[in-house]
Amino acid sequence: MRRETRRGLAGIVALILVAGTVGQAGQTRSVIADVRSAIAQQDFAQGAAILEAYRSTHGVTPEMLEALSWLGRGALAARQWDKADAYAKETYDLAVSMLKGRPVDQEPHLPIALGAAIEVLAHVSAERGARTEAVSFLTRELETYKDTSLSKRIQKNINLLSLEGRAAPALDLSEHLGPQPPTLEALKGKVVVLFFWAHWCPDCKIQGPILASLVAKYGQQGVTVLAPTQRFGFVAGGRSATAEEEARYIEQVRQTYYSVLKGHPVPLSETNHQRYGVSTTPTLVLVDREGIVRLYHPGRMTEDELEPIVRRLVADRPASGG
Repeated sequence: MRRETRRGLAGIVALILVAGTVGQAGQTRSVIADVRSAIAQQDFAQGAAILEAYRSTHGVTPEMLEALSWLGRGALAARQWDKADAYAKETYDLAVSMLKGRPVDQEPHLPIALGAAIEVLAHVSAERGARTEAVSFLTRELETYKDTSLSKRIQKNINLLSLEGRAAPALDLSEHLGPQPPTLEALKGKVVVLFFWAHWCPDCKIQGPILASLVAKYGQQGVTVLAPTQRFGFVAGGRSATAEEEARYIEQVRQTYYSVLKGHPVPLSETNHQRYGVSTTPTLVLVDREGIVRLYHPGRMTEDELEPIVRRLVADRPASGG
């Protein structure tokens, strides 16, 4: 399944390159948007020129570092390893220097830049054949930034490089919507689709009917969906909410948009999203009948992408013959 993971990473980067600039809502243009526009056209020289012009006028700013990080991400998507590595190293060094004496999450651009640099450095290392070293690097960075907004993103990349082929991490089932969820151990013998979603996530709502279709086709052959989510501190319109209010709202969203989840338990814990590195929603994890992860994919997938993998897992029987 490693081929699907690599393609997924490049796809995530490519999709983000053409999406709206993170943290730039309400602004007309920015150096970040201009650099991303150049990268989307595969014009790295133009992107670098835009960035250098900004830097000569404004110096090294958090916005400049986020733009620089996009050059690294763009080069990674284009499989230009040397260029990606150079951009990421520069971003990392400048971001770490700027972070001295200030919290990571004091403003939005710096953690985005640093997180991207860590991500690119790890994946370039893995592509060059040093996967173990890449995971070790990410693990050290996770320890450094475990109490910041970077933690889920770093864990996501650890999982991208190391989770497939390993036993699926246990889920925190201490709180849930609906009946008591089964443990992953109890689901052995079934093909489990872990669907990590968020109540505010439009891509999750697109993914829901696709999963419903797969369950309709393969549910009798042992395919089941378990869909952990978490609270984010707000409800519709971004309005702040108490834990109880948000839980009620999540239940409302589930009943309205997710037919595949009606009547099914939904684990409700940030621990699960942290453990599985869910900095991107949806995140899909396919677990075989023996409890081994066979696909880890941040971002939504089409039915054409998912079904062949599900079909293969359905056909595989446990070694015990159960």
